[in-house]
Amino acid sequence: MQSIVLDTSVFTNPDVYRQFGADSLAAIRSFLVLAKRTSAEFFMPLSVYDELRTMKDLDGVAADFELLVRIRSPRKYQMQVPAEILYEFIEEVRLRIDRGLRIAEEHAKMGRDGGEAGDLGRVITRLRERYREALRRGIIDSREDVDVLLLAYELDGVLVSADEGLRKWADKVGVKILSSRHLRHALESLAAQS
Repeated sequence: MQSIVLDTSVFTNPDVYRQFGADSLAAIRSFLVLAKRTSAEFFMPLSVYDELRTMKDLDGVAADFELLVRIRSPRKYQMQVPAEILYEFIEEVRLRIDRGLRIAEEHAKMGRDGGEAGDLGRVITRLRERYREALRRGIIDSREDVDVLLLAYELDGVLVSADEGLRKWADKVGVKILSSRHLRHALESLAAQS
């Protein structure tokens, strides 16, 4: 039986959930109908489920969702992850911090010199965009990301996420990945096999 670990982005990213429905709730309902027809087991860490409930009102679907998607956190105190992964992560964070500092310095000079036509607000907005891009894109940057990654690792499951960083780090630790944009087709194929 295939274990599929779901990330919040499956139900919050419009580019992903629209394969199931016009809005998040319709997408979740459609996902549940299709997922019930498969023999797969679906998982979501509690931290990710809490994040999803914070972002979306699940009142009409929560009970059905919790019956089908097992809300379960990874066994963090019993897992072993290769030390090399930690070393790679620390190196990447250090490089990103350095890149962020260079961006901040560049924008500080722009603000001082009257860059962006003297509009300090635009300089700050651009700084925030570039800084966020440099530090957060392509890296796991939350406890929820780590929980999804560790649960997929522990279960030897398939991780489904639109998060580029989560997918990148899942690949580094050898977790199977399914593009979230192909989830509906994959579920239809699994349902046909059942």
